[in-house]
Amino acid sequence: MKTPRFAPFSLRSSPRKRGPSSLQLLDSRFRGNERNSSAGFVVALSLILAILALACSRAQAADDAALYAAAKQEGQVVWYTSLIINQAVRPLVAAFSKKYPGIEVKYARGDSGPNAIKVINETRAGKVDADVFDGIATTPPLLEAGLVEPFVASEAGKYPAVLRDPQGRWNALVLYFLTAGINTQLVGKDEIKTAADLLDRKWQGKIAWSDSPSSGAPAYIGAVLQSMGEDKGMAFLRALAKQSIINVEATNRAILDQVVLGQYPIALSIFNHHAAISASKGAPVAWLKVEPIPAPFHSIGLVKNAPHPNAARLLIDFLLSEEGQRAFAAVDYLPAMPAVPARTPELKPEGGGFHATFISPALMRANIDRWVKIKKELFE
Repeated sequence: MKTPRFAPFSLRSSPRKRGPSSLQLLDSRFRGNERNSSAGFVVALSLILAILALACSRAQAADDAALYAAAKQEGQVVWYTSLIINQAVRPLVAAFSKKYPGIEVKYARGDSGPNAIKVINETRAGKVDADVFDGIATTPPLLEAGLVEPFVASEAGKYPAVLRDPQGRWNALVLYFLTAGINTQLVGKDEIKTAADLLDRKWQGKIAWSDSPSSGAPAYIGAVLQSMGEDKGMAFLRALAKQSIINVEATNRAILDQVVLGQYPIALSIFNHHAAISASKGAPVAWLKVEPIPAPFHSIGLVKNAPHPNAARLLIDFLLSEEGQRAFAAVDYLPAMPAVPARTPELKPEGGGFHATFISPALMRANIDRWVKIKKELFE
């Protein structure tokens, strides 16, 4: 019988590899269970969130259906607007009517201030006709008179806080960016890059702006004070006043037309989208990203004691929805919803890489008298 052979033992021999200990096996099993539990938790959480989203979607759909049914019972909605009828109102009404047939949209076009006065007078007479209002300067006096009914649109959460009232009385509808505009045959695009460049003596007597409180000189003054602070802002305005700024009793659009013709080399606080439209047609004009850039906006709201409140809510909800905002973009307005780009994306801060100083109805309401006073004291 052969004796089995064994390898001789040596201190230099490699130690035998040992398997995991009981504690190591237990730890690995625990970690495996922990990973499985974590993965299971993520799956479960995702499922719960999906169920909640579906429930919210169904609840929203039910709410929309109920609102539409109530609006159809009313049959019509009256909209006081300062938007341009052919450019914006008619296409928007057509889109709304296509989505919500059976509700007639009656609209009356007027400037912001007169529209506010009209609503106030109707209320005093005990016969409110308007259901919905919009405008740059419409909201502040109606807030002052207590004639705005709170209503939060279904997609209001897609707007930043600065563009909606915390009490739900108004929401931004479309935006305006009031920039410097130049005649490119008279002023080089690189000659004015900052607000300080406006103080160069060579521009004395060559800068014009509008007297309009909501979208002219006072709005620019407000943006300066908001962005620079009180002390630096007032110092800048006093220096700007030495440039003999030309006060023009005309709309920003009319002043821009004069810039195109060369009557004014530079205009402050013109609508940048107006300049872009004119430039696209070959006019020698450009808008400049010179801050501060005042950004007043059309806000929209529900008239208190409106005769057709449900139809009014439905119209407001549509205009503030992503669908409604895209309809604004399609007709060359600048949508207030940040996620919806303008037809020319560079005209909005998100696409143009500039900062704007938003002037909300509340800010304007609290400060407009002072801004007008500063304008009169320094620039007249």
